[in-house]
Amino acid sequence: MKIICVGRNYAKHIEELKNERPTDPVLFMKPDSAILPDKNPLYLPPIANDFHYEVELVVKINKIGKFIPQEFAYKYYDEIGLGIDVTARDLQSELKAKGLPWEKAKAFHNSAVVSKDFIPKTAFSNLQNINFSLKKNGKVVQNGNTSQMLWKIDELIAYMSQFFMLKKGDLIFTGTPAGVGKMDINDEFTGFIEDREMFKIRVK
Repeated sequence: MKIICVGRNYAKHIEELKNERPTDPVLFMKPDSAILPDKNPLYLPPIANDFHYEVELVVKINKIGKFIPQEFAYKYYDEIGLGIDVTARDLQSELKAKGLPWEKAKAFHNSAVVSKDFIPKTAFSNLQNINFSLKKNGKVVQNGNTSQMLWKIDELIAYMSQFFMLKKGDLIFTGTPAGVGKMDINDEFTGFIEDREMFKIRVK
């Protein structure tokens, strides 16, 4: 199982980080060891000083596929969950400045919070209009809607399958909306899809 992440998929998030708007989806990966075990606190490792939260819808792949035409991409997932792409922002900035890969800032231990439960996509009347949000210590810090994605779920699956074979159980982090910010010790984060609580974690 692998985790394929999409960067810069929401225009306002691109603006807040002062990044260049890409012409194609920006892809990077996390190993399965990045997943935070269910009900465990998130321990921030001593690899950086500035860790950021990035809430994202997560799509679970249900069968093997490569070079998938966009019109058939819907057949490769049945469920949608929620996650946090935990980012060592200062380390990432340092790596980017040197033109180096981001993995050390994105793929470290427990850098992928993933909801235990996933929601059948048939529960949504419109996959292009799904609301999701993140609360930090009870206050909403991120609000997103799939209508704001630069590349929709089916487009992402078709695109990434040109480079990577997708396998059953793979997770796709589809990008984060604006509002990313710092994680501090003892912060509590709660994630929602619509009004349904998907996870609650505490930072240690």
